[in-house]
Amino acid sequence: MVMMDRLAGHIHPALALRRAVQLAEKGKLAKAFPLMAIAARAGIPEAECRVARCYLEGSGVPPSRLEGTRWLRRAADHGNADAQALLAALYTTGLAEHEDNTGISSSESLFNSQSSPKPDFETALPFAQKAAEAGSATGQAILGYILSKGPTAMRDLDAAHGWYEKSAASGCPEGCLGLALSLARRKQPEHRTRIAEALRRAADAGLPTAIYLLAILTEHGMGLPVDREAAGELYQLAAEKGLASAQFRLGLSLIEGSLSRQDPVAGEAWMRRAALAGNLDAAYRIGERYVKRPQPDYAEAATWYRRAAEAGHQAAARALASLYLSGNGVAQDPEEGTRWLRAAADSGNRESQVDLANLVLEGAGDIKDGVDIAEWFEATASSGDAVAAFNLGLCFAEGVGVRKDQELAAKWMRRAAEGIVQAQYMYARMLQNGRGVPADQKQARLWFERAANAGMVDAQVALAEMLYNGRGGERSALAAAHLFKQAAAAGHIGAIFAIGALYESGEGLTLDRKAAQKWFAAAAERGHGHAQLLLGRYLSKGVAGEYDPVAGRIWLERAASQGIDDAADELAGFRDGREGLGRSSAMVPRG
Repeated sequence: MVMMDRLAGHIHPALALRRAVQLAEKGKLAKAFPLMAIAARAGIPEAECRVARCYLEGSGVPPSRLEGTRWLRRAADHGNADAQALLAALYTTGLAEHEDNTGISSSESLFNSQSSPKPDFETALPFAQKAAEAGSATGQAILGYILSKGPTAMRDLDAAHGWYEKSAASGCPEGCLGLALSLARRKQPEHRTRIAEALRRAADAGLPTAIYLLAILTEHGMGLPVDREAAGELYQLAAEKGLASAQFRLGLSLIEGSLSRQDPVAGEAWMRRAALAGNLDAAYRIGERYVKRPQPDYAEAATWYRRAAEAGHQAAARALASLYLSGNGVAQDPEEGTRWLRAAADSGNRESQVDLANLVLEGAGDIKDGVDIAEWFEATASSGDAVAAFNLGLCFAEGVGVRKDQELAAKWMRRAAEGIVQAQYMYARMLQNGRGVPADQKQARLWFERAANAGMVDAQVALAEMLYNGRGGERSALAAAHLFKQAAAAGHIGAIFAIGALYESGEGLTLDRKAAQKWFAAAAERGHGHAQLLLGRYLSKGVAGEYDPVAGRIWLERAASQGIDDAADELAGFRDGREGLGRSSAMVPRG
């Protein structure tokens, strides 16, 4: 202000402004500013607005948001619509400076890295209204934004739409973008063409957000023909303008080759730029790429996961928790892992809630975790969510966050069984054992069958056992054999042993002791105690034609070490010279 006082002098303010405009148009901003200052000090609104812009942009004068805001307010108070619109924009974005808005000096605020702009919609509103009513297309767009994005009490979506339409009709790019978003919010298919047209006008003016949204429409054919190559070009254009969401989408498309060429190196570079610009999904995806490399770099992955997790990304928090729990890339720290898992679970991440529940079942976490887990699941299960109902059933079955209650466990498991295969199996077990519900073998068999038909291996084995023994319905060794073979193909040890037993008994399968020995051997090698007993017996007695008492004794010793009483009897027979005096029949396992 002191400098301006010195400049005010002999030249007429109107002439000073005219000359300043001429100099500014020639790029001579340093010479133009003193003349603008003369006109501004004389109270000419246009000059006041121009001086404000010079301060805000650092054109011909050192930048100062405080001085820029002060001169804008003077111009706005003098009725300058452009100043009113710009001032409203500054308050809306939280960039306007007050002389008394902080307890620290402006120089100190430059170094206050913790401060972040906060929108001041209340102060912005009257300036935007004045500009809009004066016919400023920019002011109309800003007013539309305030009415659609401001505090709830201030919102009026219909009025916002009207101002966007007026602004767009005047050719304002921001008004076109606002109109497109307002139309999209109404979710009416007939508006797709209008949305695309409005976005095209805003994109042609160079608005990065409009270019990005137009790319989305072009990629998916919404209001426009599908053109993936053009979409890729639009994403790149928006990315080059610094829009993090466009950088992320461009990086993803280059990594996957989904829009045009595939270039993972360039794609990851764009992904990094997006992550460093604050895009949380990009940071998480980079972490995932480091984990999924042929030679994973968990330490680097942890860095990117942490960047996203600290900003609230649920999946990243869960992934970071996994690294701490396993000790990959970071020092193993169960407490830190549980903390990140809890953060993701508290944010509503269902997978993290389940993971945390499993940790609590294993003795990790604290009492509050268990209570929170039960509350999460109950709130969601009550609304009909089958997964939550299953998890709530487990909570009641195991006493996680609630008292153990087998009846309530069965109730919620029954609800979940309508859509969750694991719940069908567990509810069948409850019916089979009379746990929480009256025992009902027939119903148990039906629920095992539903889970088995869905491909659950444990359910196939349980159903096969019921079919073989005729529990809950007619006996069918043939159907049991079919199910055991299905489960055996999936590597189920009990099913492998059962097939050997069926070959030995000749029920459901043709009697074949060589085949029985082969299946017993397969199960024995996987650690099945009864299979080790039968294999030891077969070899020590030569039941299937192969006589090898040394190997037989080794298998019997392995079975005995697992607590199989018959194996101990067989070994006693060896010591007494009575090789293989035990029974040669095998049991079909009960699931």
